[in-house]
Amino acid sequence: MSRAAHARKPEQNAIADRVAALDWARIASELDAHGCATTGALLSADECAELSSRYGDDRIYRSRVIMARHGFGRGEYKYFAYPLPDTVASLRAALYPPLAEIANRWNGHLGIDQRFPAHHAAWLKRCHAAGQAKPTPLLLQYGAGDYNCLHQDVYGELVFPLQVAFLLSRPGEDFSGGEFVLTEQRPRMQSRAEVVPLRQGEGVIFPVHHRPVQGTRGLYRVTMRHGVSRLREGTRHTLGIIFHDAK
Repeated sequence: MSRAAHARKPEQNAIADRVAALDWARIASELDAHGCATTGALLSADECAELSSRYGDDRIYRSRVIMARHGFGRGEYKYFAYPLPDTVASLRAALYPPLAEIANRWNGHLGIDQRFPAHHAAWLKRCHAAGQAKPTPLLLQYGAGDYNCLHQDVYGELVFPLQVAFLLSRPGEDFSGGEFVLTEQRPRMQSRAEVVPLRQGEGVIFPVHHRPVQGTRGLYRVTMRHGVSRLREGTRHTLGIIFHDAK
């Protein structure tokens, strides 16, 4: 093993241990009941600052998106290139297995035949074989007046149905406003909104496009979208962890 690989291993293990220590029964229950769940402060302040500080390092990204040019809102984001930064790769690998258990249960409830493998590397092989080989983890940057319209991060035919967004900035200190917003459209009903306050280093887990909901006549599928409300002042950085790759 190379010296660089030895240097990466403690950080990767530390993140994997933190993810394993999460209360996954609570997370699953909250996802079932409300369509989202939070992790608590999973990333340290130093890890958040290190990721935020690399927003200007274009060597580690494959593309940059100016949201206003596409009608997505205001602000910008950059998709990481492979190889992903160690913290991002570790989060993606560690979060996937417990989320795959939830995703498989949800697909069973919805009558969807697709099942997800136990490990993320196996899922990425499926994505890449289907022509989805571009990494999708991203770093988002918002300034005063910026916002993110309600949307879904699909990217191709193969979609892992859960994703995670980590707040890297300090609410009330680095920025104000800019709340994470989730909406749910149930059949023949008006949309329901959920606003999720986050602390620095905390992640919110939520559906990419739909989830099962228990109704009076059994389980049915509801459509989900997410976005970010208008930033009043300051700068806000967010790390997005998406588990399927893009075409």
